[in-house]
Amino acid sequence: MKNSSFQFKQFAVQQDKCAMKISTDGVILGAYAGQGNPKKILDIGAGTGVISLMLAQRFPEAMITGIEIDKDASKQASENIRNSPWNNRIRILNQSFQEFSKHHQDKFDLIVSNPPYFPNHLKTEDYQRNLAMHNDTLPFEELMAGIKSMMDQEATSWLILPPYQMEETNKIAEVLRLFAFEKLKIQDKPAKNIIRLIQGFSFLKKDLKISGLSIKDEDNKYSKVYSDLLKEFLIIF
Repeated sequence: MKNSSFQFKQFAVQQDKCAMKISTDGVILGAYAGQGNPKKILDIGAGTGVISLMLAQRFPEAMITGIEIDKDASKQASENIRNSPWNNRIRILNQSFQEFSKHHQDKFDLIVSNPPYFPNHLKTEDYQRNLAMHNDTLPFEELMAGIKSMMDQEATSWLILPPYQMEETNKIAEVLRLFAFEKLKIQDKPAKNIIRLIQGFSFLKKDLKISGLSIKDEDNKYSKVYSDLLKEFLIIF
């Protein structure tokens, strides 16, 4: 998923100006996160705008705000939105999430994020890529505190992270009285290690629903669960 343009069934995404290209993480989150009929959605770290676009396709009554700190990425995301069928329902703002959450008074009923998660010591010399990949500009403590402040009482928030980073985020969420109610374990293949987790958080404490998704079967073909999840979006299904 690293070409300069990526074609979905109902929209196209240009990504040559974005450090982080469309990824499997992003499209799984965009297809999986959320439930019901949310009216106000926040996408933290919008990147190319792909998750905002997928959510607009899934939730036809929602107004969506995407926050993107990188200037070039936010411009390209805005272009992708303008060229989509949902340009009247999505806006992209070029600012930090900390600044947005400090001054924005409205609440959201669905918040999603595919956040940067690498620590500072793994940085490259590419400043734009560092913004997209490294969490020193958006530490998990500030991310979760900001998410909590933006959530309506009945809202849900959804993150995708590697297992270790999700464990750290769960500790922060527990202190903030945000509770995981759903967990999706993602593997490349059934016998492989878990590479990512998607978790849904809310203010309500209830039993945790756990499920799994293997991207491919043992015969190296896309699994039915994966293809069913993305069949409304990816032209390969």
